[in-house]
Amino acid sequence: MSADLSVVFTGIRFENPFLLASAPPTESESNILRAFEAGWGGVVTKTIGLHPVVNVAGAKTKFLRSDIETPRISMKNRPASVLHSSWNWELISDKPMDWWVGRLSKIKKAHPSKVLVASIMAGSGSDKELHNWQLLTKACQNEGVDALELNFSCPHMDRDDMGSNIGKSQGLCSVVTQAVKEVAKVPVWCKLTPSTTDIAVEAGAAFRGGADAISSSNTFPSIPLIDPETLEFEMSVDGYTSSGGLGGPAILPLALAKMSRMTRAFPDKSFSGIGGVSDFSHALNYFLLGCGTVQVCTAAMLDHAIGPNVIRTLKQGMAEFLEKNAHRGWRSLEDFRGLRRDNVVPQSQIRRPNPDEYHGGHEAEGYAAPEPAPELSKKA
Repeated sequence: MSADLSVVFTGIRFENPFLLASAPPTESESNILRAFEAGWGGVVTKTIGLHPVVNVAGAKTKFLRSDIETPRISMKNRPASVLHSSWNWELISDKPMDWWVGRLSKIKKAHPSKVLVASIMAGSGSDKELHNWQLLTKACQNEGVDALELNFSCPHMDRDDMGSNIGKSQGLCSVVTQAVKEVAKVPVWCKLTPSTTDIAVEAGAAFRGGADAISSSNTFPSIPLIDPETLEFEMSVDGYTSSGGLGGPAILPLALAKMSRMTRAFPDKSFSGIGGVSDFSHALNYFLLGCGTVQVCTAAMLDHAIGPNVIRTLKQGMAEFLEKNAHRGWRSLEDFRGLRRDNVVPQSQIRRPNPDEYHGGHEAEGYAAPEPAPELSKKA
């Protein structure tokens, strides 16, 4: 029997569990169509708002690279360097809801078996803003989208009631999700920010509001490095920079830690993993922690914007993995999903060596020797 790459996630059947994440490449109708033709199981649109936004002047996304033989990390493209991460300060789609209406339905008509997820965002500080979430929900599902992803995670929205400022508040996570669920006829995913003390708290609030799944992590808040020669930020406008989002390979272990916290807290819920995925070995981490799908951004952006080679590698890697483990009876993702979820435990539960042989690591290379205990002064 051949390997089955299909999955059912939040009640939706995907031909494979790999999605193109909400990002600059998914703002274009032509790119989304090309992504489906390349083989992605699903696409999450660039985040849609009711009104257009204006992005910064100049470049909106850059890629950091590490030198192979030196500690240097820079956005400057140069030989003998490898991808470290991506950095962007792009806001949500600069195309308003009216632009997307008609185009979303056209995409679904062209690829009815593919999964189209609409990412949406509004504010949260008033009944009017909650109504805006509902307007976006109705408009997108009327276009035939298969699911909604609520953007509670953009790390560089100035408004206190938008983006990651929602994702940092368990009250707002719950209230906004509940407002959307009142009118939603399709599954609702909440995309949470990793910049919170305990992401499981916000995940729990979203689930209480009715969320069908959690997506995470979005990019991590960060600022560009300063060029040691010019003393200017490597990304700036008129000499000024601002907080943006760090993604790509550098955030993979960080995003996995966030995801692990949630899947252990809610083992029976659905999760879509994001952050640092470029081949199947990376995606496998998310699956083994309990995710039902994964989303890809940076690697795809560097591969003709929509990642035709990336999705081919992901699908091939998963097929080969299932074939390699066929003797275990594994035929699909569900046969191994969550296999290592419970192996992540508090540090206090990690076994210690024999106390007689353990000296706090002082004897290891690179550690300072323990100082001798001071002698007690003798009384005369």
